[in-house]
Amino acid sequence: MSAPPSIISFSTVVTSLRAAGCVFAEDEARLILTTARTPAEIDAMVDRRAAGLPLEQVLGWAEFRGLRISIDPGVFVPRRRTEFLVERAAALARPGAVVVDLCCGSGALGAALAAGLERVELYATDIDPAAVRCARRNVEPAGGTVYEGDLYEPLPAALRGRVDVLLANVPYVPTAKVGLLPPEARVHEALVALDGGTDGLDVLRRVTAAAAGWLAPGGSLLFETSGRQAPAAVEIVTRDGLLPTVAECEEREATVVVATRPAHG
Repeated sequence: MSAPPSIISFSTVVTSLRAAGCVFAEDEARLILTTARTPAEIDAMVDRRAAGLPLEQVLGWAEFRGLRISIDPGVFVPRRRTEFLVERAAALARPGAVVVDLCCGSGALGAALAAGLERVELYATDIDPAAVRCARRNVEPAGGTVYEGDLYEPLPAALRGRVDVLLANVPYVPTAKVGLLPPEARVHEALVALDGGTDGLDVLRRVTAAAAGWLAPGGSLLFETSGRQAPAAVEIVTRDGLLPTVAECEEREATVVVATRPAHG
């Protein structure tokens, strides 16, 4: 059972978090108190949060599209803006869709999409062993399979030409700007999940170059990018034979490119 939050413990936790610079100390205190099972766990969580670990890594979970996604230390924390990508994918996917989640991190995207579909054939990959271990706890309960390896490399060959929805939340921060990220990201999340190369689009180029061979006719690749990078991303997608559309959500400051394999291709 979770340790019941008392007025004293709540006040103490809030004070400690505020002293560490946590802007939303009250909200974070409530989450810590309702997650921890013992007073010792409360102390340990507060210490880790005060040391700068992302709250989700401290708690061991992140809320994403109404799901509680398991998060391990060092694993990329799914951003709320990325829920927009899953919403775009859900609008395209049909029951029984074959879904692949590349660069899956915790597996949040694939798990959230599967939760909203009647049936789904779900696969996920990541090159980071820590992410793969974490993703298996989130994806396997949804009936999916997680593979360790570089992008498409570990996927079963039988999936070629069958993928209806290809999710790829690739890293898109330019190398020179990684050092400008908040410490929670650049210190406590894997660099491979953040660094997108010189212009932030290196991993995307590798994804789009092979996407048409894995997508079913009419299937779509969806990825997040920045508004500034979107025009270049559209050029990359077009060059690789996919038909792009750009969707934006101002409220969440999210930009998603949907790149579709022509139905006749």
